Amino acid sequence: MNYILEAFTKAFRLIIHLDRELAVIVWTSLRVSLISTALASIVGVPLGFTLAVSRFRGKHQMEIALNTSMAIPTVVVGLTIYSFISRRGPLGAYGLLFTPTAMIIGQFILATPIIVALSLAATKAIDARVGETARTLGANALQRASAILSEARYSIVVAIAAGFGRVIAEVGAAMILGGNIHGYTRTMTTAIALETGKGEFSLAMALGIILLLIALSVNAVVQSFRLRGI
Repeated sequence: MNYILEAFTKAFRLIIHLDRELAVIVWTSLRVSLISTALASIVGVPLGFTLAVSRFRGKHQMEIALNTSMAIPTVVVGLTIYSFISRRGPLGAYGLLFTPTAMIIGQFILATPIIVALSLAATKAIDARVGETARTLGANALQRASAILSEARYSIVVAIAAGFGRVIAEVGAAMILGGNIHGYTRTMTTAIALETGKGEFSLAMALGIILLLIALSVNAVVQSFRLRGI
């Protein structure tokens, strides 16, 4: 038990004194995750809305495939992208492997299905009369879409938060595509795995605490939106 208490003590010291290595790792994680989530939201929310309001053959099967892709293993995504951007892959000439860009691509692919599926569900849950009322009042297609999304705004925020939660906590794709390079592509999850393997529990625990605080903060923000009726 003593080593656990000692590790916790050192972990809090690292956080309180804003250890430089800790700060770099946290910033790398946040930067990559926020960019990938933003890109996934830009693509995912409109796509989810479009799928919800459209009628076409195979829509049900597409929704099943979309829901299935939400659970795709991160290591599979990492391995697939690795095969394309490695030196021998078709995109190897761009030098993307072991860079933050590669990690963003991987996390974008992980977050997008979640945001699309939840946005689709959020849009379908809105009363159809919202769109019909907007049409009756003379709203064009863009205005009708805006009215529907406005009604589903809280669920959309939850969808984006879920996408962010998926990527900030993943380790497989980040490890494969980023290479866990010190000061460059090392994220909180990959650093935790590395430091735990080395027996350096203090840094690993500090990162784990921060990761939990980030998750708690995101949830608090989402709840505040709901309580304020935003």
